[in-house]
Amino acid sequence: MKKILLADPLDKEAIEELKSCPEFEITIKTGMDEDELVRTVPGFQAVVVRSATKITRRVIEAATGLEMIVRAGIGLDNVDAQAAKECGIRVANTPAATTITVAEFTMGLMLSAVRELGRANFSLKQHRWEKKTFSGTELFGKTLGVIGAGRIGLAVAERALAFGMNVIAYDVIPIETKLPVKQVPLETLLSEADIITLHVPKQVKPILDRPEFEKMKNGVIIVNAARGGVVNETALLEALNSGKVRAAAIDVFEKEPPVDFTLIDHPKVMVTPHIGAAAEEGQKRAGMEVVRILKEALI
Repeated sequence: MKKILLADPLDKEAIEELKSCPEFEITIKTGMDEDELVRTVPGFQAVVVRSATKITRRVIEAATGLEMIVRAGIGLDNVDAQAAKECGIRVANTPAATTITVAEFTMGLMLSAVRELGRANFSLKQHRWEKKTFSGTELFGKTLGVIGAGRIGLAVAERALAFGMNVIAYDVIPIETKLPVKQVPLETLLSEADIITLHVPKQVKPILDRPEFEKMKNGVIIVNAARGGVVNETALLEALNSGKVRAAAIDVFEKEPPVDFTLIDHPKVMVTPHIGAAAEEGQKRAGMEVVRILKEALI
């Protein structure tokens, strides 16, 4: 029997599916820090996480008998994949499960930014009727610059095209799509886009920093539902204060939860607490994909 540790919450149906498998013994223990994980993980053949629990080198080296680490989500930011490889432990994730979820969410952020929905909502909840204060623009006819044209980037492009937007995209590899999306150099995207949305993995250094903001149109809008750190938050704040950036919609931050709220408190910034993938359907798909991965690998 294979012992599986669920270190983060997983979709209920996926948990029931795992529990119904006679080859698996399921333990659910969430909210552990590194020290508790080090004490808990020995003896388990698989560990499942989402984004909260960090599987560090220390945890991996303590995990006697561990065969597999599965992340129910996109990327492996919270898993030391190199340490796992050195220890002969397989690592897997569910990169396609929340594509629709995050793409729809990104469009929501985009609409919120161009129409100041966050500020308008907050204003009226404070019993102020400031109808003439809030104005915005349409998405129709605007140029969307997509940085990172993988599954999610192209799903956003598809939805943006349905809004009547022109879509250009930058990626380090050739973009494969039948959509009318033009691949351009980053400098071209920066100078031509009315709205820029990021869909890239965690980076060593920010993709958007002071030199990049200088190349953008005046009044550009920035949307980031990718990863914290791909945009230099200090540079973004400066660009907002100067008017170079008209508005920003941000779901991810350099430090989570944030300790500095200067950017978050800016009146032209719409923020959410890293919830881009948090839709029921996406989490169910991610959970069932975890079930499939574990069954194929361990049975």
